[in-house]
Amino acid sequence: MTSDLIAVTGATGQLGRRVAHRLAAAGVDQRLVVRDTSRAPDLPGAHAVAAAYEDADALRAALDEVQTLLLVSATETAGRVALHTSAVDAALDAGVSRIVYVSFLGAAPDATFTFARDHWDTEQHIRESGVRFTFLRNSLYMDLVPYFVGEDGVIRGPAGQGRAGMVARDDIADVAAVVLREHGHDGVTYDVTGPRALTMAEAAETITRVTGKPTRYHAETIEEAYASRARYGAPEWEVAGWVTSYAAIAAGELDVVTDTVEKIAGHPPMNFAEYLSTTSAV
Repeated sequence: MTSDLIAVTGATGQLGRRVAHRLAAAGVDQRLVVRDTSRAPDLPGAHAVAAAYEDADALRAALDEVQTLLLVSATETAGRVALHTSAVDAALDAGVSRIVYVSFLGAAPDATFTFARDHWDTEQHIRESGVRFTFLRNSLYMDLVPYFVGEDGVIRGPAGQGRAGMVARDDIADVAAVVLREHGHDGVTYDVTGPRALTMAEAAETITRVTGKPTRYHAETIEEAYASRARYGAPEWEVAGWVTSYAAIAAGELDVVTDTVEKIAGHPPMNFAEYLSTTSAV
């Protein structure tokens, strides 16, 4: 195990907060880097500091004396890569020697999912910086899938019959907490997935069976997907991200199942039915 000071970004968010709780339970001293310190979890051994990715001066100060940084990817924006780049550069200026970056499965310059291209660009910047790194390429969060269901009980998207090895945030947090605390993960990219790859139709059937709420999947064409989302009035880049997340499933880019959770966290990952039975999200 490492005794380095660890900083966790996004500690008021769904993933960062989970990681912070696990580090505290392990007795790790940590710095929680958040926009609003009043919303930071109150944990033993944790000190919250205010800084945003776009504020390089504040971030450098927040990361002073930090050796290991968990860089949770920013909320999707048109300029997300620039935010990540600024955060990485500030971390290096502050003397951070290792970055664990929360990436996405299949990150590549030509990934179907447009936001996965952002992750690739961020990974490349980290690689080229020369800092020690570990990339956690997480599959689709199963936590989000219940929110894909419309008011009419239908999941609509151009995923076809493709499959996704969706994973629970709790399992990702378990992996991240171990990687942050241990040596031996430098230069490694981990694909973090659940135990089984599901189609959207199978996901809908599981929601029906576990929750009792009738749910089905309607496979849209790409054209239908863009048209059905036009009513939200979202910017073009955001709609493209929504649509291509499904298209990446159809293309087979998320049809990946690994043993990362079991190997690193020491337990099998949750399946979708288990997740649904323990959550109030549906």
